[in-house]
Amino acid sequence: MIESTRYLVIILGWLSIVLGVVGIFLPLLPTTPFILLAAWCFSRSSPVFHNWLVSHPKLGPIVETWSGGEGLPVKVRNRIIFVMWASMILSMLLIAKLWSALLLGVIGASVTVYIMRKPVIY
Repeated sequence: MIESTRYLVIILGWLSIVLGVVGIFLPLLPTTPFILLAAWCFSRSSPVFHNWLVSHPKLGPIVETWSGGEGLPVKVRNRIIFVMWASMILSMLLIAKLWSALLLGVIGASVTVYIMRKPVIY
C-alpha cells in the first residue's frame, strides 16, 4: 500500500472509531458499522491499531463477534436496519428526485437483505 494511502486509511479508521464511540451515546448513530469499518481500515493499514481495537474491552467484542461468524445481536441488527432506513427515507425526501429515491431504495434493500442473512445472536 502506498504510504500516503496508508495514512488516509488510518485516519478513516480513527474517524470511524470516534463516530462509533459517539454512537454509543447518541441513539440514532449506529456504533457497530463504524467499529467494523475501523477494524477493516486498521487491518489494511496498521497491525498495531488493529490489535488495539480487537483487544479493546468494549469495542473488541463487536469485531470478534462479526469476524468469528457468530453474527450480530438481534437488537443491534434491528437498530442498524432502522437507522439505515430512517436516514435513507430522510435523504429521499430531502433530495426529492425519482432516480435518487430508486437508487437509495435499491441500496437499502440490498443492505437489508445482506444483514438479514447474517446469523444472529439471541
